[in-house]
Amino acid sequence: MTAPVQTPQKGHNVTIEGDVESHLHPRPSWQLADHPMPTGREEIWRFTPVREFAPILAEGPTRASLEWDIRAPEQVTVTDLAPDDLRGLAETPQDRLSAVAATNSVNPSRRIEIPADAQYDDPIDINLTGTGSGESVYQNLVVEIGRFAHVTLVVRYKGSANLGENWTFRIGDGAEATIVFVHEWDDDAVHAAQIAFELGRDTTVRTAQATFGGKAVRISQTASYQGPGADLSQLGVYFADASQHIEHRLFVDHNAPRTKSRVDFRGCLQGAGAHTVWVGDVLIRPVATGIDTYESNKNLVLTEGCRADAVPNLEIQTGNIVGAGHSASTGRFDAEQLFYLQSRGIEEEEARRLVVHGFFTDIVRRIGVEEISNELMDRIEEELLESLGASTQTAADQSSEG
Repeated sequence: MTAPVQTPQKGHNVTIEGDVESHLHPRPSWQLADHPMPTGREEIWRFTPVREFAPILAEGPTRASLEWDIRAPEQVTVTDLAPDDLRGLAETPQDRLSAVAATNSVNPSRRIEIPADAQYDDPIDINLTGTGSGESVYQNLVVEIGRFAHVTLVVRYKGSANLGENWTFRIGDGAEATIVFVHEWDDDAVHAAQIAFELGRDTTVRTAQATFGGKAVRISQTASYQGPGADLSQLGVYFADASQHIEHRLFVDHNAPRTKSRVDFRGCLQGAGAHTVWVGDVLIRPVATGIDTYESNKNLVLTEGCRADAVPNLEIQTGNIVGAGHSASTGRFDAEQLFYLQSRGIEEEEARRLVVHGFFTDIVRRIGVEEISNELMDRIEEELLESLGASTQTAADQSSEG
């Protein structure tokens, strides 16, 4: 649990009773001057390699953009937003990366509207491709999901870019939504995002982050409740290779009664300099009676020279709750699992592969979209083959040196 300092306030029509202080949350602001250049010593930056994000931390407007491919039913509308309209709909920037994205882009912001009562069999696909021009790219998006809609939305990133962006998802009462982000950047990409979810009354929302590519990726994800009865599940899988930085920061603000949240992120690390960060924070306000929450992070280290930082936090301001808990763990292969498999005639490399598959399978299937689950397991298999190939080569080199 953490000591009180200042909590963020919302950027539009959300009433929150009183300030809650927390060193985990800087004061949000649309003014870039309120977000000084980080040094790396600040609490919210101490795990982040600030120099890697230098291209998208600097001031200066740019017209660069990603290539967009949106596949959605014709009832889904995409329109441009003026800066004043963006401020009326989007979450207020929480740190310098999100503030730069909100103020530097001269491209119009986008508003995606999914009508009330919509029910689509196929996912809405948004494919974003970086062209590798070397120029920084910024974008801001607001996604509004109408009341009682049942939708799945998948956002995929590919190519190379230095990207800073903000997403705000406003989810209407009684809606059911699954929202998945898949990061398969090229090895030199830099990506920072602020993603906010605002849950209406009695909504059921499942989110997933799948992060594999990129040189440096930092995703800050927030969630808040616009009424009682909402149920939120946030899942994440990531696989960090040598010299790769992957960072996920989550904040769940239980600001309404009888709400529920579950957070479960799992990652693997392999290769010298692989670094992952998971920071989870749940705030239970005095008004949030009868809530139920649990957050978990697990990391599996496959080789030497990796580092996994995991920081779970709970800020509890009422004792009238159903449950609240958190956990985080980092470890190597389970020796007993490997022994069990090898004792039944399975070779060590295959045994290791099966252990990693088991580590990820449960969380991937919970995404609930078969196409995405299969895609992610295939991607994990590719990472495992690379890892096992590297291990085999290392063992061969050591044997020849001996």
